[in-house]
Amino acid sequence: MTAILPPIPTHVMGSHGFPGWFWTALDRIKAGDYGQTDTKETFDDATQLAIRDQERAGIDIVCDGEMRRFFFVQTFYAKMDGLEPVEPLRKTGLYAYDSAPRYRPRQRVTVPRGLGVVEEFQYLKTQTEKPVKATCPGPVTLSIHVQLRPGDAYGNDRLALCWDFVPAINAELRALVDAGADYIQIDEPSAAIVPGQIGEYVKMFNACVEGVRARIAYHVCFGNLLSRPRGKRSYRWMFPKLLDTRCHQFVFEYANREMAEIEHWKEIGVDRDVACGVVDVKSFYMESPEDVAERLELCAKFIPVERLSAVPDCGFFPVPRWVAFEKLKRLVAGTRLARRRLGLASPRP
Repeated sequence: MTAILPPIPTHVMGSHGFPGWFWTALDRIKAGDYGQTDTKETFDDATQLAIRDQERAGIDIVCDGEMRRFFFVQTFYAKMDGLEPVEPLRKTGLYAYDSAPRYRPRQRVTVPRGLGVVEEFQYLKTQTEKPVKATCPGPVTLSIHVQLRPGDAYGNDRLALCWDFVPAINAELRALVDAGADYIQIDEPSAAIVPGQIGEYVKMFNACVEGVRARIAYHVCFGNLLSRPRGKRSYRWMFPKLLDTRCHQFVFEYANREMAEIEHWKEIGVDRDVACGVVDVKSFYMESPEDVAERLELCAKFIPVERLSAVPDCGFFPVPRWVAFEKLKRLVAGTRLARRRLGLASPRP
C-alpha cells in the first residue's frame, strides 16, 4: 500500500450494516420480482452507500462493505460445484448457528468460476479515491456450512475438504493482485472456533497466500452470527503456532472481551502489525471517543504504535446501518483522540 496513512490507521473488518430498503429489495429479488438490471442496480447502490458511509465517517482504508454477500459466506456456495443442499437442522425459533443452510458434498468440491471477490474489488476501485482493502474467506471458514457424513465424498475428513478450497482461494488472491489489490484480508474465524488443528490451519493459510504479492492480513475472531460468538473467546491456545503464518498483520477481536489478552503481545513479542478491535459490533452500546482512545492507549502499552491499527471487532452485518455508521464515526473520533494523547503526528496532506 503506497498511500501515506496516519499513525494508527482506521479500517473496517469487512461487512457494513444493511439499510432497511436493501432488506426489502433482497426479498423482492428472491421472489423473482426484479430483473437483471434491477438487481445489479440494487447491489451497486448498496455498495456505494457502504463506501460513502465509511468515507463520511473518516475511515482511512475502506472496503466495499461486502454488500453482495449474505450472512458472511452463504453466498459463496452457489459458486461451487459438487454440493447438494440439505435441510437446516432447525427451522423454528430464533435464527442461530443451527438454522443456517447446509450442504452435502456428493463429489469433490470445486469453484470453477471463482469466488467473485475480484469482481467486488474491481467495482470498489471505481467508487473511491481512498486506500482500499479486499477481503476473502479462508478455507476452514468456507467449510462451515458443509455437513460431512460417512459415504459422502470426504467422509468425516473436514481437513480434506478445506484443502480442496485452497487452490481456488490462491487463484482468487492472485487475480486480486492482478486487478490492483495491494492489501488483502483473509477471514478465518473458524480457525478459532474448531480447536485442535491450528498447525494444519496455518499450513492451509500459507498455501492460500503462496505467490500472492500483497500486504496480507489474517483475521481471526470467535464467530458473529447475529452478534453471537461460537468459539471459546481466547487466542492463547493458538500461540505460538499462529506466528508461523505468512501474514503481515493479525486482525483480532478485543472490545467485546473487555480487551482481555491484549497483554499477551508482551509475552509473545510483536513481529508484525496488529489491528485491534476497539469497537464492539455485538453491542448497541455506543462507545464514546474516550472509550476508544482508552482502549488504544492500552494497546500501545503492549504493541508498538507504528504496528497498531484501529478496527471494529468484526463485520457490521448483524447490526442496522445506523448503528454501524455511528460506531464508525466514534472509532475515528476516538482514534484521533488517541493519536493526540500519544503524541503522534499525522502526515501532511
